[in-house]
Amino acid sequence: MDLFSLSGKVAVVTGGAGVLGSAIARGMAQAGAKVAILGHDENSAEAVAAELNAAGGEAEGFPVDVLDLDVLRSARYRVLERFGRVDILINSAGGNKPSATVSSEQSFFDISSEAFQDVINLNLLGTIYATQVFGEVMAEQSSGCVLNISSMTAFNPLTNVVAYSAAKAAVSNFTQWMSVHFAQKYGAGIRVNAIAPGFFSTKQNRYLLEDETGKRTKRGQKIIDRTPMGRFGVPEDLVGAALFLCSDAARFITGVVLPVDGGFSAYAGV
Repeated sequence: MDLFSLSGKVAVVTGGAGVLGSAIARGMAQAGAKVAILGHDENSAEAVAAELNAAGGEAEGFPVDVLDLDVLRSARYRVLERFGRVDILINSAGGNKPSATVSSEQSFFDISSEAFQDVINLNLLGTIYATQVFGEVMAEQSSGCVLNISSMTAFNPLTNVVAYSAAKAAVSNFTQWMSVHFAQKYGAGIRVNAIAPGFFSTKQNRYLLEDETGKRTKRGQKIIDRTPMGRFGVPEDLVGAALFLCSDAARFITGVVLPVDGGFSAYAGV
């Protein structure tokens, strides 16, 4: 079981104060990693870090805008000053927004360029910039692991979420590109993978899956009908996959996008 241990490792989690990011951060800490929580809001990042410390872990929160390279570099300096190295980077900063989504109130032609830009920047450039900044440390160490967050919509585009679908498809492509680049340029000790969550009912997307009373929307029911396990995911469902891909148990795995989807991607509907 030592293959799955992260003892002595340092994990940086962007979006670490978010629902999915904080769940993964807790898993990292429970597996023995020291965790740097990078959040857009300083108070929430520090709150997650305090929770991990109270549970016996070692963590610190840092305020970060993943779209600001100077801020990311400043955070890198502080992380290295605090922990000395970077072994794992979890790029969980991301998300969608209603203004970039087709709906009964908004057609594709009505979506503003700003809305498209916001969603694509956060999901794609936020992942690229963080990998540039913290991946540089891994290149110097000749070791490390990057884990990106893709999506089911990267496999087959989902209706309505046009900007998010494009951004996550790009994240999957970037994952594969970066895995080859790091291995060939900086050595086989650096791996880059991604997990593709299925449908998780979180604060960000609940409006697409459930109405105000908690009843499934038509879209939500379609998803359940196409999910063999018959339920939406919960954040803790991502932890095992994340720990596996970031541990030595996956030391010969790079460039993969692992679905964590209750069987959605395997089911043809018949």
